[in-house]
Amino acid sequence: HFIIDELFEIDHIRTIYHMFIAVLLIFCMSTLMVDYIDQGRLVLEFDLLFYAFGKPGTVFCAWIVMFAYTLLVPYYTMVFGCSFYHNIQHKLELSVGTALIFLVMQMFVLGLFPIYVVVHHQLPPASRFIVILEQIRFLMKTYSFVRETAPVVMANAAKGESPKLPTFSSYLYFLFCPTLIYRDSYPRPEFSHTFSSRTLVLTVFHSILPGILMLLLCFFAFLHCWLNLFGELLRFSDRMFYKDWWNSTSFTNYFRTWNVVVHDWLYYYAYKDFLWLSKKKFRTAAMLSVFIVSALVHEYALAMGFGFFYPIMFFLFGIFGVALNFALNDKRQSPACNVIMWMSLFLGQGVLVCLYSQEWYAQIHCPRTGVSTVTLSFPLYF
Repeated sequence: HFIIDELFEIDHIRTIYHMFIAVLLIFCMSTLMVDYIDQGRLVLEFDLLFYAFGKPGTVFCAWIVMFAYTLLVPYYTMVFGCSFYHNIQHKLELSVGTALIFLVMQMFVLGLFPIYVVVHHQLPPASRFIVILEQIRFLMKTYSFVRETAPVVMANAAKGESPKLPTFSSYLYFLFCPTLIYRDSYPRPEFSHTFSSRTLVLTVFHSILPGILMLLLCFFAFLHCWLNLFGELLRFSDRMFYKDWWNSTSFTNYFRTWNVVVHDWLYYYAYKDFLWLSKKKFRTAAMLSVFIVSALVHEYALAMGFGFFYPIMFFLFGIFGVALNFALNDKRQSPACNVIMWMSLFLGQGVLVCLYSQEWYAQIHCPRTGVSTVTLSFPLYF
């Protein structure tokens, strides 16, 4: 916890904080009201702000030069020096020569260059502070990196060991983290989030809107724009890529009209072939085979695309999809069934976005300690 956060837990300190907020709001309101009464309009003067932070392009270019130098030169100078330091006899001469070359580059790039930019381009005050403070920060970061790394490398070489250099990613992390003391790694806060059904339900409902937007965008982008594009280019006359699936009152009709291209393939090569092999005796089994094939292909695409196996799509498609297909069949034509169909789509998309997003970030932030067939098939989120 921050010290200020701990102080704000005291009622009296929090009240003083609220008083400052009230004063700030009153000041803003009074300024706006005075401007409106005196001049008949709101006067939002940002001229001073624009002046103080003027010439942002020059500032950005100067920062890029300093950052690129700080990112590449100190690290690879250390790599270059260590690779020779371990194998030659004249270690002192190499160390002194490398240090002198590095100091000269430091003097020009992080010493004189920022001063030249500030003076030559006549930067306004805030922009000057940005360049100069970043110059100081990069100098301090560079010194800390060299100061902490060089003794360790020399000590390893003295013992006859190969030099152990820090990774580039750890150095890059150091350049942005809010500290000026270099370490190969830093302690990070540990979060213990126990599974909560309340949190899961809230997350699912919060994911409904982005989920249904993704569904509609994918439908429009692929089934409408992409397929019609190739239809136009290749003069393909059959443009029945989808039907009015949004008017469906049954999931049977929805599955038939949502993606006609895939439905036709499943109908001819999964459903009809199954009936042909069974001599038209097992129509229900043929329908189930279509769902299983479709669910497996969807799950395969998601597993390969996301890089992990998490059969939520298979569970929703192969179990709930089949149940809803029989529960909401073509015999039901009332508007209420269309409402139920859309509610099911909303909830399904919310569940998919919620669970796949959670598993995605669990894979990133909670890597597996052991790899086996069982662990790879078990979601990390749980």
